Amino acid sequence: MVEQGYPLRGSLRIADKAGAPDAATRAIPASGQAWVDASLLDALGLAVGDTLLLGDAALKVSAVIVIEPDRGGGFMNFAPRVMINTADVAATKLIQPASRLNYRMAVAGDDEKVRSFVTFADAQVKPAAPGGTSSLRGTRVESLQGGRPEMSQTLDRAEKFLSLVALLAALLSAVAVALAARAFAASHLDDCAMLRVLGLPQRSIAAAYTLEFALVGLFASSLGVALGYAVHYLFVLLLAGLVDASLPAATVWPLLMGLGMGLTLLFAFGLPPVLQLAQVPPLRVIRRDVGNLRPASMGVLAVGVAGFAALLLAASSDLKLGLIAVGGFGGAVLVFAALSWVAVKVLRKSVNEATAPRWLVLATRQMSARPAYTVVQVSALAVGLLALVLLVLLRTDLIGSWRKATPPDAPNRFVINVMPEQSTAFRGALDAAGVKSYDWYPMIRGRLVAINGKPASPDDYVDDRAKRLVDREFNLSHSANLPLKNDVVAGQWQVDEKDAISVEEGIAKTLNLKLGDSLRFDVGGQQTESKITSLRKVDWGSLRANFFVMYPVATLENVPSTYMSAFKAPATAGFDNALVRQFPNVTTVDMTSTLAQVQRVLDQVIRAVEFLFGFTLAAGLVVLFAAGTATREERAREFAIMRAVGARGSLLRQVQRAELAGVGLLAGFLASVVATAVGWALAHYVFEFEWTVSLWVPLMGALAGAVLALAAGWWGLRDVLRRPVVETLRRAAT
Repeated sequence: MVEQGYPLRGSLRIADKAGAPDAATRAIPASGQAWVDASLLDALGLAVGDTLLLGDAALKVSAVIVIEPDRGGGFMNFAPRVMINTADVAATKLIQPASRLNYRMAVAGDDEKVRSFVTFADAQVKPAAPGGTSSLRGTRVESLQGGRPEMSQTLDRAEKFLSLVALLAALLSAVAVALAARAFAASHLDDCAMLRVLGLPQRSIAAAYTLEFALVGLFASSLGVALGYAVHYLFVLLLAGLVDASLPAATVWPLLMGLGMGLTLLFAFGLPPVLQLAQVPPLRVIRRDVGNLRPASMGVLAVGVAGFAALLLAASSDLKLGLIAVGGFGGAVLVFAALSWVAVKVLRKSVNEATAPRWLVLATRQMSARPAYTVVQVSALAVGLLALVLLVLLRTDLIGSWRKATPPDAPNRFVINVMPEQSTAFRGALDAAGVKSYDWYPMIRGRLVAINGKPASPDDYVDDRAKRLVDREFNLSHSANLPLKNDVVAGQWQVDEKDAISVEEGIAKTLNLKLGDSLRFDVGGQQTESKITSLRKVDWGSLRANFFVMYPVATLENVPSTYMSAFKAPATAGFDNALVRQFPNVTTVDMTSTLAQVQRVLDQVIRAVEFLFGFTLAAGLVVLFAAGTATREERAREFAIMRAVGARGSLLRQVQRAELAGVGLLAGFLASVVATAVGWALAHYVFEFEWTVSLWVPLMGALAGAVLALAAGWWGLRDVLRRPVVETLRRAAT
C-alpha cells in the first residue's frame, strides 16, 4: 500500500499489459485499482482490466509493475507484488490482530538533514546499553549503501571509477599546465631580458606575472566550474530514473573544490617556471646562450606536488584509491624519466652511423644531443598514455565484470523446500522443461548455539545485525566442491574434510569469528561441532545460490534437510504454475523483475561512466599534443640550420617522423607496463574484481603511442618545415 508522494526518489515504471513497453510515472494506483507484477497475472490467470479479489475488496487490475525504484532485497519482497492505494486498505480488512505486516517509512531531503535523521534513527533502534534491548527491536535503517548487494556493489564500483576518472583528469591537467607554462616562459625570456635592460626590477616582473597567472587561473577555474555545473545536468539525464531529476540545489563545496583545484594546479605546476622570468639576466639581450630556463628547485617542486597530492587525496572518495592512483603516477614519473634517459644512451650507442640510414642517424643525434628535452617529452607522453591505457583497461574489465554479474543465462528463479524424496522427480521436471544448467544444494536449518564452547547469545553483541544472526536459524549447506562465485580468502577448502566448516568472510567479521574457531550448531535437536578451516568471499551480486556457512563434504549423515535450486526459467507460458501444481509444497521465487532492474541500472551507470570517460580521454589527448610540441622552437632552429647547409625537406620529414615515432613507441611501452601494474592494484584492492592481463597490452600500447605521437607531432609541428629558413634564423638571432 502506498500513499500520495510515492516514490520519493526515482519513478515507477508500469505497462498496460505483461510484456508491453513500459513508461515512467510518478503516480500511484487510484482508489479501487491495483497494480501487480506480471508473475501474479500468470499465476492467477488474470489480465489487465480483470477484477482481483483482495481480502474483502474487489479491485480492478489497471497496470503491470515493471520496476520499483525502492524495492527491497528481503525474502518477502521477492513474492509477487500487489500495489494498492492506502485508502483501500480498510476495505480489504486484511489488517487484523496478529496479522503479519511490515511498515516502511522513506525519507528524502538534503544530505545533512538525511544524515541527521539516520543518526537519530540508529540511536533509537540500537539498545541504550550492551546487553539491553531497544523498544524498536526488529526495526532497521536502510540506505542505498546498505541495500541490495548487487545494486550497492555496482554503484560503489561506479563511484570509485568516477573518482578515479576525476583523479586522472587532475593529474593530466597538472602535466598539461607544467608543459604549457614552460613553453610560455621560454617564449618570454627575451622580452623579460629587455625589460631588465630598461631597468624594471625583478620584484615587479615577478609580481606582474603572479597577478596575471592568478587572474587567468581564477577565470579559467570559474569557467570550468560553470561548465561542470552545466554538464552535471546531462549526467543526471543519463541516470534518469535511477536518481530523481529534481535534485536539491548544489552546495558551495563543489564550487570551492573546483576553484581550489584549478588555482592549485596553476600555482604548483605553472607558476614556478614563469617566476624564473624575473631572474633572466640583462646579458641575454646580446648573448642568447645565457638565462635559459632551469629545472624548478626541488623545494618549490616538492611543496607544489605535496599540496596537489593532498588535495587529490582529500577529493578521493576512497583512501586506497587515492594512494594507489597518486602514488602510482608519482612513481611512474620517476620510472619514465630514468628509463627514458637510459634508452637515449643505449640508442646512441646501438646505431651504427656508417651503415644506418641517414634519417635514422640524424634522428638519433637529435635525441641524444638534447637528452633532457627527450626525457621530458617521453615522460610527458608516457604519463598521458598511462592515464589513457589505465582507463581503457579498467573500463573494459569493470564493465565486463558488471556484465558477467547478470549474464543472459543468469538464474531468475529460486526454488526452496524441495523434499529429498522429490529431488529425482524435480530435477527430471527441470530437464523435461529444457533447463539443463542449474544450482542444486541441500539446505539445512540450524541455530548457532556455541562459539569455542561458550554459549552464543545475542547479548554478547552490540551490532544489531549480529544480534539478529545469533537469534535466528542459519541456512547451512554442504558441497564437496567450492561453489561458483566463491573464493577462499583464508585457510583451505579441503574436499570431504570431517568436522570442518567454511564461513563467509562478511558474517565472520560481524560475529568476530576467525580461522580455528569452533562452532556448534543445533540442527533438528542434534548438535554438531565443527572448526572453521576456511573463509570465503562470496559474490552476492551473482544472484546464485549462496550460503553463509558450508560444510566441505559431499554428504552429511542423519541431518534433516531439503533442497534448493536456482535456474533460468524457460520462456514457456505457464511453466511456474505447472511446476507448483506438480510439487505443491515447494516455494518459487521469481527474480525476473530484480534482474531487469539490475540490468537497467547497469546500463545507465555504464552510460554515465563512458560519458565522463570521454572527458578524460580528451584531457589525455591535450597532454599528448602539449608534449609533442614542447620542443617546437628548438626543432625549428635545428631544422633551419640543417636546411641552410643543404638538407632536403623530405629527409627532415623522415627525421621528424622517426623521432616522434621512437618517442611514442618508448612512451607507449613504458605506459602500458606501468598501467598494467597500477591497474592490477586498483582492481585487486579497490574495485575487487578479477584482473586479466594480456601480453598484447605493451605491444598495442607501444603502437598506439607511436600513432598518437605522430598525430600530435604532425598537428603541432606541421609548419616547422614550411617556415622560411631566414625567418627562423632571424627569430633565433633577435
